[in-house]
Amino acid sequence: MPRRLRFGILGAADIARTQLIPALQEAENAELVAIASRDGARASSLWPDRVLATYQDLIQDPSVDAVYVPLANHLHKEWTIRSLQAGKHVLCEKPLALDASEAIEMAAAAEGSGKLLMEAFMYRFQPSLRRVVERLRQDPPNTSWITFGFPIKAPDNYRMDPLMGGGALLDVGVYTINLARWIHGEPTWVRAGGRVDGIDLTVSMTLGFPSGARSFLLASFDTPEIQELRAGKLRLERPFGDPADPPYRRMVEEFSAAALGGLPAPLTLQDSIANLRVVDGVRRSLDTGGRHDLAEPGQGAAPVGQ
Repeated sequence: MPRRLRFGILGAADIARTQLIPALQEAENAELVAIASRDGARASSLWPDRVLATYQDLIQDPSVDAVYVPLANHLHKEWTIRSLQAGKHVLCEKPLALDASEAIEMAAAAEGSGKLLMEAFMYRFQPSLRRVVERLRQDPPNTSWITFGFPIKAPDNYRMDPLMGGGALLDVGVYTINLARWIHGEPTWVRAGGRVDGIDLTVSMTLGFPSGARSFLLASFDTPEIQELRAGKLRLERPFGDPADPPYRRMVEEFSAAALGGLPAPLTLQDSIANLRVVDGVRRSLDTGGRHDLAEPGQGAAPVGQ
Protein backbone atom coordinates (compact mmCIF):
# COMPACT_ATOMS: atom_id res chain seq x y z
CA MET A 1 0.00 0.00 0.00
CA PRO A 2 1.49 3.40 -0.98
CA ARG A 3 2.11 5.84 1.84
CA ARG A 4 0.61 8.71 -0.16
CA LEU A 5 -2.45 8.92 -2.38
CA ARG A 6 -1.30 10.24 -5.75
CA PHE A 7 -3.68 12.86 -7.15
CA GLY A 8 -4.28 14.19 -10.62
CA ILE A 9 -6.31 17.34 -11.24
CA LEU A 10 -8.65 17.81 -14.18
CA GLY A 11 -8.40 21.36 -15.47
CA ALA A 12 -6.68 24.48 -14.24
CA ALA A 13 -9.50 25.90 -12.13
CA ASP A 14 -8.67 28.75 -9.78
CA ILE A 15 -9.75 26.72 -6.75
CA ALA A 16 -7.04 24.19 -7.60
CA ARG A 17 -4.44 26.95 -7.56
CA THR A 18 -5.62 28.65 -4.39
CA GLN A 19 -6.75 25.68 -2.30
CA LEU A 20 -6.20 22.12 -3.51
CA ILE A 21 -2.61 22.36 -4.71
CA PRO A 22 -1.43 23.95 -1.42
CA ALA A 23 -3.46 21.34 0.50
CA LEU A 24 -1.86 18.50 -1.45
CA GLN A 25 1.58 19.97 -0.91
CA GLU A 26 1.00 20.18 2.85
CA ALA A 27 -0.83 16.86 3.30
CA GLU A 28 1.04 14.05 5.01
CA ASN A 29 -0.62 11.25 3.04
CA ALA A 30 -1.26 12.75 -0.42
CA GLU A 31 0.66 14.29 -3.29
CA LEU A 32 0.01 15.88 -6.65
CA VAL A 33 1.51 14.02 -9.61
CA ALA A 34 -0.22 15.51 -12.68
CA ILE A 35 -2.57 18.17 -14.04
CA ALA A 36 -4.49 17.88 -17.30
CA SER A 37 -5.61 20.97 -19.14
CA ARG A 38 -6.31 22.21 -22.65
CA ASP A 39 -4.47 25.37 -21.59
CA GLY A 40 -0.99 24.01 -21.04
CA ALA A 41 0.51 27.39 -20.18
CA ARG A 42 -2.08 28.05 -17.47
CA ALA A 43 -1.66 24.56 -16.04
CA SER A 44 2.12 24.93 -16.03
CA SER A 45 1.78 28.18 -14.14
CA LEU A 46 -0.15 26.31 -11.44
CA TRP A 47 2.10 23.27 -11.23
CA PRO A 48 4.87 22.87 -13.82
CA ASP A 49 6.13 19.40 -12.87
CA ARG A 50 3.81 17.34 -15.10
CA VAL A 51 1.05 18.66 -17.37
CA LEU A 52 -0.95 16.29 -19.58
CA ALA A 53 -2.75 17.44 -22.71
CA THR A 54 -6.15 15.81 -22.14
CA TYR A 55 -8.39 14.73 -19.29
CA GLN A 56 -8.47 11.23 -20.75
CA ASP A 57 -4.67 11.03 -20.59
CA LEU A 58 -4.81 11.82 -16.89
CA ILE A 59 -7.51 9.35 -15.88
CA GLN A 60 -5.69 6.57 -17.76
CA ASP A 61 -2.30 7.39 -16.24
CA PRO A 62 -1.12 4.52 -13.99
CA SER A 63 0.74 6.92 -11.71
CA VAL A 64 -2.57 8.58 -10.67
CA ASP A 65 -4.54 6.95 -7.83
CA ALA A 66 -7.19 9.65 -7.35
CA VAL A 67 -8.70 12.43 -9.43
CA TYR A 68 -9.84 15.83 -8.22
CA VAL A 69 -12.68 17.23 -10.37
CA PRO A 70 -13.01 21.04 -10.10
CA LEU A 71 -14.62 21.43 -13.53
CA ALA A 72 -17.76 23.43 -14.25
CA ASN A 73 -20.86 21.85 -12.71
CA HIS A 74 -22.23 20.37 -15.94
CA LEU A 75 -19.07 18.27 -16.37
CA HIS A 76 -19.01 16.70 -12.91
CA LYS A 77 -21.06 13.63 -13.78
CA GLU A 78 -19.25 12.79 -17.02
CA TRP A 79 -15.69 13.06 -15.74
CA THR A 80 -16.43 11.55 -12.35
CA ILE A 81 -17.90 8.44 -13.95
CA ARG A 82 -15.08 8.24 -16.49
CA SER A 83 -12.51 8.49 -13.71
CA LEU A 84 -14.21 5.82 -11.61
CA GLN A 85 -14.42 3.50 -14.60
CA ALA A 86 -10.68 4.04 -15.12
CA GLY A 87 -10.09 2.76 -11.59
CA LYS A 88 -9.48 6.08 -9.83
CA HIS A 89 -10.84 7.41 -6.56
CA VAL A 90 -12.62 10.73 -7.09
CA LEU A 91 -12.87 13.88 -4.99
CA CYS A 92 -15.46 15.99 -6.84
CA GLU A 93 -16.17 19.63 -6.17
CA LYS A 94 -19.60 20.63 -4.94
CA PRO A 95 -22.23 20.36 -6.13
CA LEU A 96 -21.59 16.68 -6.79
CA ALA A 97 -24.10 16.81 -9.66
CA LEU A 98 -26.76 18.99 -11.24
CA ASP A 99 -29.58 17.05 -9.57
CA ALA A 100 -30.29 13.97 -7.49
CA SER A 101 -30.76 11.66 -10.47
CA GLU A 102 -27.26 12.43 -11.72
CA ALA A 103 -25.84 11.86 -8.24
CA ILE A 104 -27.54 8.46 -8.05
CA GLU A 105 -25.87 7.45 -11.34
CA MET A 106 -22.51 8.60 -9.99
CA ALA A 107 -23.01 6.64 -6.77
CA ALA A 108 -23.81 3.52 -8.78
CA ALA A 109 -20.62 4.01 -10.79
CA ALA A 110 -18.60 4.33 -7.58
CA GLU A 111 -20.14 1.15 -6.18
CA GLY A 112 -19.44 -0.70 -9.41
CA SER A 113 -15.83 0.44 -9.51
CA GLY A 114 -15.04 -0.29 -5.87
CA LYS A 115 -13.47 3.17 -5.62
CA LEU A 116 -14.25 6.10 -3.34
CA LEU A 117 -16.29 9.05 -4.54
CA MET A 118 -16.78 12.04 -2.25
CA GLU A 119 -18.23 15.51 -2.69
CA ALA A 120 -15.68 18.14 -1.69
CA PHE A 121 -17.77 19.97 0.91
CA MET A 122 -14.61 21.31 2.50
CA TYR A 123 -16.42 23.33 5.18
CA ARG A 124 -17.50 20.09 6.88
CA PHE A 125 -13.87 19.51 7.90
CA GLN A 126 -13.46 22.62 10.08
CA PRO A 127 -12.96 21.41 13.67
CA SER A 128 -14.51 24.56 15.16
CA LEU A 129 -17.67 24.18 13.05
CA ARG A 130 -17.92 20.48 13.85
CA ARG A 131 -18.01 21.39 17.53
CA VAL A 132 -20.66 24.06 16.95
CA VAL A 133 -22.91 21.70 15.00
CA GLU A 134 -22.44 18.92 17.55
CA ARG A 135 -23.73 21.28 20.29
CA LEU A 136 -26.67 22.36 18.14
CA ARG A 137 -27.60 18.75 17.36
CA GLN A 138 -27.58 17.92 21.07
CA ASP A 139 -29.92 20.82 21.84
CA PRO A 140 -31.74 21.44 18.53
CA PRO A 141 -32.87 25.00 17.86
CA ASN A 142 -36.41 25.72 16.74
CA THR A 143 -35.15 28.05 14.03
CA SER A 144 -31.95 28.79 12.17
CA TRP A 145 -30.95 31.43 9.62
CA ILE A 146 -28.17 30.63 7.17
CA THR A 147 -26.90 32.98 4.46
CA PHE A 148 -24.23 32.74 1.79
CA GLY A 149 -23.86 35.39 -0.87
CA PHE A 150 -21.42 37.46 -2.87
CA PRO A 151 -21.76 39.77 -5.88
CA ILE A 152 -20.85 38.72 -9.42
CA LYS A 153 -20.17 41.63 -11.76
CA ALA A 154 -18.70 39.81 -14.78
CA PRO A 155 -21.44 38.46 -17.08
CA ASP A 156 -18.99 35.98 -18.64
CA ASN A 157 -18.39 34.24 -15.29
CA TYR A 158 -19.20 30.53 -15.69
CA ARG A 159 -21.47 30.79 -12.63
CA MET A 160 -23.78 32.95 -14.75
CA ASP A 161 -24.16 30.38 -17.55
CA PRO A 162 -27.21 28.09 -17.18
CA LEU A 163 -25.72 25.62 -19.68
CA MET A 164 -22.75 25.13 -17.34
CA GLY A 165 -24.88 24.56 -14.26
CA GLY A 166 -24.69 28.15 -13.10
CA GLY A 167 -26.85 29.93 -10.57
CA ALA A 168 -26.75 30.80 -6.90
CA LEU A 169 -28.61 27.67 -5.81
CA LEU A 170 -25.95 25.23 -7.06
CA ASP A 171 -23.03 27.48 -6.22
CA VAL A 172 -23.79 28.70 -2.68
CA GLY A 173 -27.29 27.45 -1.94
CA VAL A 174 -26.06 23.86 -1.64
CA TYR A 175 -23.92 24.98 1.31
CA THR A 176 -26.84 26.53 3.16
CA ILE A 177 -29.03 23.46 2.57
CA ASN A 178 -26.25 21.13 3.69
CA LEU A 179 -25.63 23.03 6.90
CA ALA A 180 -29.35 23.20 7.71
CA ARG A 181 -29.62 19.43 7.23
CA TRP A 182 -26.48 18.84 9.29
CA ILE A 183 -28.06 20.76 12.18
CA HIS A 184 -31.73 19.76 11.94
CA GLY A 185 -31.84 16.46 10.04
CA GLU A 186 -33.82 15.78 6.90
CA PRO A 187 -36.49 18.33 5.87
CA THR A 188 -39.96 17.23 4.84
CA TRP A 189 -40.90 20.29 2.81
CA VAL A 190 -39.46 23.41 1.21
CA ARG A 191 -40.83 26.75 0.04
CA ALA A 192 -38.67 29.00 -2.14
CA GLY A 193 -38.74 32.30 -3.97
CA GLY A 194 -36.18 34.58 -5.51
CA ARG A 195 -34.89 36.57 -8.44
CA VAL A 196 -34.45 34.61 -11.64
CA ASP A 197 -33.06 36.23 -14.80
CA GLY A 198 -31.87 33.44 -17.05
CA ILE A 199 -30.41 31.81 -13.93
CA ASP A 200 -31.34 32.00 -10.26
CA LEU A 201 -29.48 35.04 -8.93
CA THR A 202 -31.05 35.09 -5.47
CA VAL A 203 -32.94 32.27 -3.79
CA SER A 204 -34.64 32.42 -0.40
CA MET A 205 -35.70 29.11 1.07
CA THR A 206 -37.65 27.85 4.06
CA LEU A 207 -37.06 24.24 5.08
CA GLY A 208 -39.53 22.50 7.36
CA PHE A 209 -38.49 19.57 9.57
CA PRO A 210 -40.47 16.80 11.29
CA SER A 211 -39.72 18.35 14.69
CA GLY A 212 -41.50 21.53 13.65
CA ALA A 213 -38.21 23.39 13.33
CA ARG A 214 -37.69 25.81 10.45
CA SER A 215 -34.51 26.88 8.69
CA PHE A 216 -34.50 30.11 6.69
CA LEU A 217 -31.85 30.18 3.97
CA LEU A 218 -30.54 32.79 1.54
CA ALA A 219 -28.23 32.15 -1.42
CA SER A 220 -27.36 35.07 -3.66
CA PHE A 221 -25.15 36.62 -6.30
CA ASP A 222 -26.81 39.99 -5.63
CA THR A 223 -25.69 40.69 -2.07
CA PRO A 224 -22.42 41.98 -0.68
CA GLU A 225 -20.19 39.12 0.47
CA ILE A 226 -21.85 37.46 3.44
CA GLN A 227 -21.71 34.17 5.28
CA GLU A 228 -23.61 33.71 8.51
CA LEU A 229 -25.25 31.11 10.71
CA ARG A 230 -27.72 32.11 13.42
CA ALA A 231 -29.35 29.53 15.65
CA GLY A 232 -30.81 30.40 19.03
CA LYS A 233 -28.29 32.69 20.73
CA LEU A 234 -25.50 31.57 18.41
CA ARG A 235 -24.21 33.88 15.71
CA LEU A 236 -21.34 32.55 13.60
CA GLU A 237 -19.69 34.42 10.75
CA ARG A 238 -18.02 32.62 7.84
CA PRO A 239 -19.25 29.09 8.59
CA PHE A 240 -18.37 27.99 5.05
CA GLY A 241 -14.73 28.99 5.02
CA ASP A 242 -12.62 30.88 7.49
CA PRO A 243 -9.35 32.08 5.90
CA ALA A 244 -7.73 31.78 9.32
CA ASP A 245 -8.65 28.08 9.52
CA PRO A 246 -8.71 26.62 5.98
CA PRO A 247 -10.12 23.08 5.95
CA TYR A 248 -8.78 21.83 2.61
CA ARG A 249 -5.75 20.01 4.00
CA ARG A 250 -7.91 18.16 6.53
CA MET A 251 -10.37 17.19 3.78
CA VAL A 252 -7.56 15.86 1.57
CA GLU A 253 -5.95 13.95 4.43
CA GLU A 254 -9.19 12.35 5.65
CA PHE A 255 -10.22 11.37 2.11
CA SER A 256 -6.75 10.00 1.39
CA ALA A 257 -6.66 8.02 4.64
CA ALA A 258 -9.97 6.39 3.71
CA ALA A 259 -8.84 5.56 0.17
CA LEU A 260 -5.48 4.16 1.32
CA GLY A 261 -7.05 2.19 4.14
CA GLY A 262 -10.01 0.76 2.25
CA LEU A 263 -12.46 2.67 4.46
CA PRO A 264 -15.70 4.50 3.65
CA ALA A 265 -15.41 8.13 2.57
CA PRO A 266 -15.72 10.68 5.40
CA LEU A 267 -18.79 12.20 3.70
CA THR A 268 -21.31 9.74 2.30
CA LEU A 269 -22.88 9.72 -1.14
CA GLN A 270 -26.25 9.17 0.52
CA ASP A 271 -25.85 12.57 2.13
CA SER A 272 -24.92 14.18 -1.20
CA ILE A 273 -27.96 12.63 -2.88
CA ALA A 274 -30.23 13.79 -0.05
CA ASN A 275 -28.85 17.33 -0.39
CA LEU A 276 -29.61 17.36 -4.11
CA ARG A 277 -33.13 16.06 -3.49
CA VAL A 278 -33.71 19.25 -1.51
CA VAL A 279 -32.18 21.28 -4.37
CA ASP A 280 -34.64 19.60 -6.74
CA GLY A 281 -37.47 20.51 -4.36
CA VAL A 282 -36.31 24.14 -4.29
CA ARG A 283 -36.42 24.26 -8.08
CA ARG A 284 -39.97 22.89 -8.12
CA SER A 285 -41.04 25.42 -5.53
CA LEU A 286 -39.49 28.24 -7.55
CA ASP A 287 -41.40 27.03 -10.60
CA THR A 288 -44.76 26.75 -8.85
CA GLY A 289 -44.44 29.52 -6.29
CA GLY A 290 -45.65 27.26 -3.51
CA ARG A 291 -44.60 24.76 -0.90
CA HIS A 292 -43.13 21.50 -2.15
CA ASP A 293 -43.22 18.31 -0.09
CA LEU A 294 -39.98 16.34 -0.24
CA ALA A 295 -40.32 12.67 -1.16
CA GLU A 296 -37.92 9.88 -0.27
CA PRO A 297 -36.29 11.51 2.75
CA GLY A 298 -32.73 10.44 3.51
CA GLN A 299 -31.10 9.97 6.87
CA GLY A 300 -30.06 13.60 7.30
CA ALA A 301 -26.58 15.02 7.30
CA ALA A 302 -24.39 13.30 9.86
CA PRO A 303 -21.17 14.73 11.26
CA VAL A 304 -18.01 13.80 9.38
CA GLY A 305 -16.92 10.33 10.32
CA GLN A 306 -20.36 9.30 11.62
